[in-house]
This record gives sequence, structure tokens and C-alpha cells, in this order.
Amino acid sequence: MARTHEFTFSGNPDFDFEIRTTIGQAFSGAADIGEVIAAVHGVGEKDHEGWFRAWLGLGDRIAAQAEASAAAGHAVSAASAYLRAASYYGTAVNAVASLPSEDELLPTFRKHRAAWDAWVDAVDLDIERMAIPYEETTLPGYLFRAPGTAESGGSRPLLVVANGSDGPLTSLWASAVSGALRRGYDALVFDGPGQQSMLFERGVPFRPDWEAVLTPVLDFVRSQPGVDTDRVAVYGISQAGYWVPRALAFEHRFAAAIADPGVVDVSTSWTDHLPGNMKKLLADGEDEKFDRDMEMGAKFSHELAYTWRFRARPYGTTGYAETMRTVMQYTVQDVAAQITTPLLITDPEHEQFWPGQSERLAALTPNVSTLVRFTEAEGADFHVQPLARALTEQRMFDWLDERLGR
Repeated sequence: MARTHEFTFSGNPDFDFEIRTTIGQAFSGAADIGEVIAAVHGVGEKDHEGWFRAWLGLGDRIAAQAEASAAAGHAVSAASAYLRAASYYGTAVNAVASLPSEDELLPTFRKHRAAWDAWVDAVDLDIERMAIPYEETTLPGYLFRAPGTAESGGSRPLLVVANGSDGPLTSLWASAVSGALRRGYDALVFDGPGQQSMLFERGVPFRPDWEAVLTPVLDFVRSQPGVDTDRVAVYGISQAGYWVPRALAFEHRFAAAIADPGVVDVSTSWTDHLPGNMKKLLADGEDEKFDRDMEMGAKFSHELAYTWRFRARPYGTTGYAETMRTVMQYTVQDVAAQITTPLLITDPEHEQFWPGQSERLAALTPNVSTLVRFTEAEGADFHVQPLARALTEQRMFDWLDERLGR
């Protein structure tokens, strides 16, 4: 029998991970495994156009089902289909990364957000659209109230859910919001700088000092009626395993926090793939030579060029060396010791983007952190445990319940 990490849905590791991530969302209703497998079956590992079309076509088909159900008065079926369509469109947005042109990016993202908003309006949950004050503008957010909130009265704990570098809102529903609501937590999701609508529609890039983002978000949720200001926690997925610890080094009012997984230095997911001579050029400050060699490599690998363009875009940079030096600012190495908030750190076996960094973060925060390992034997390996979200939810919310006195 093949071991879990040896079994693949696709010979392309990026495709394989996207499939795992999407079907893992079936646990929370954001995917249906059969329709996903059927949609991507037969897509070749180098067929990037076919990959994008498979996800876009699946989103279109399920969105049409949602509209038909809604028109016929089947509200529950419509909500289910809208959520799945939003999930598939979200995967299609990421599939644009390997296309020659980004012409499909904004239209596909708008389909994703339209399906998400249609789900928000159709589902039998208490959800309110929010404009969160942030510097001279606002961040778009969605505030979820736990079922029975209106009848229960009193104050409730709230979980702020922070996104990573490129995940859609449906991934936040699947990774944390759904579980939070079932346990009586309110929850807030939002687009921060460089994320989703803030990037695609407003052109606002990432920033390394994420406390400048999470502090106004925390101020906002603490001002909302019914929120227990002493029991506001924060969860960060994927690259938010950096965003959250970075903010915690300066913002100490969260009652507890979860990094899924821990990320000390974002740049290693970029630099680990560079040949030694390219790393030396960066170390020696030879930016012009680095850019020249990267440009040459991009001419021989269109996939490299397209992927670099997509990944660099949220950082608001242009040149290759400029991008690398910007990403190198995204580290908590020198500030992690300032964290005083209880911190749960997930540590999945076969972590492919930031291997070993969960342990590094735990070592930098020994007095406040709890490291929780996830293994292949549990079916819980790979980045953010894509096929073990039920197990992840159980462990992180049991820990959170204990920290918040639930």
C-alpha cells in the first residue's frame, strides 16, 4: 500500500496540493469530492490552460445549479451550491498563476466573490458585511454570529481569522469559521493588504508589519455588541503563520492565538529553490547580475516567469532582486521573544513550503507556545493538513476552549 505522501491526485505537485486542499473543504460543505475528481480527471500535469478551465468550468456549472435552485425556492440547496462554486472559483483564481496572461484573473475573482456573497445572502446564518477602519480606508470583512446568539444574550468569544498569501474566503470558512460557529464562537474574516479584493481590485500590497493590520481589526471587533473583549482569539492559516506571530509581538490583547503552521521567515519558500550561485549574488549585493540571470531563466521557463509574476504581485515590487529583498523583511526571528499571548503552532509532517519553521517558532517562544504535530499516519501531513481538517479543528478548538475557559 502506498504511503500517504506517495499517493498523488496529479503528477504536478502544485495541482496535487490544490486538489487536496479543495476536497479537504468537503468537511465544511465547501466542496463535493466526486465533482472535483471528475472535473480534474484527465488534466495533464503540464496542461495549465486545461487546469484553469477545469476549475472555472466546474465553478460555472455549480453556480448555475445554485441559481436554478434559488429560482425554484430551494434555499438550502442554493446555499450549498453557491458555497461550492465560490470554492472552485477560488481555486481557478490561483490557477491563473501559470497562464501566459492575467486577463482571466479579475473576472474569475469577481465570480468567486459573487458566489461567496450569494452564499452569504442565502445561507441560514447570521452574517453581516463589515467595513473595518484601516488607516485612510477600510478593509472588507464579514462578521459571523454563532447560531442562537440573539436568544442567548450576554457576551461571546470571537475568533479573528487571518488569511494567508493567496487563499479565498471559502478556505477561511473551511479552516476555522465553520468550526468556530458550531462551538459558540462568533468569527470575523477580512481581506487585509495584499489579499484578495484589496490586491485584485484596489492594488494594495502586503506589508510586513502586520500589527498595523491586526490592531485596528482587534479594535473593531472589540467594539461590536455581544463580543467578550477578554475572549478574542486569532487564527492564521498558511502565510498568516507569519502575519499572526509578527502582530502578536506588538499587540498583546488577544486572549490566545493559533499559527497553522508556524512561519519564522517567509523568504525561505523563495530562497530554498535558488541555486547556490544565485543565493551568493543576493548575499553579495549583486542585484543587477541577479536580475539578469533570473531574466535569462524566465526566457527558458515560461512557467517560472508566470509563477514569479503571480507570487511577486502582492509585494508591490518589480525587479527580481527587489522582490527578494522585500520578502526577506517578512521575518519574526528578532521579535518573536516579545510574544506574550498563548500560541498554538501546528507542525505537519512533510510541510513543503516552510519545513522546520513550526519548531523554530516554538523554540523562539518557549514560554507561551504549544507545538502540535500532525503526521502521515493520521492522514494529516502536508502544509495546513489539507485532508485532515476535522482533526485539525478538533485539536485547535479543544486547546482554544481550554484557554478561553469554555
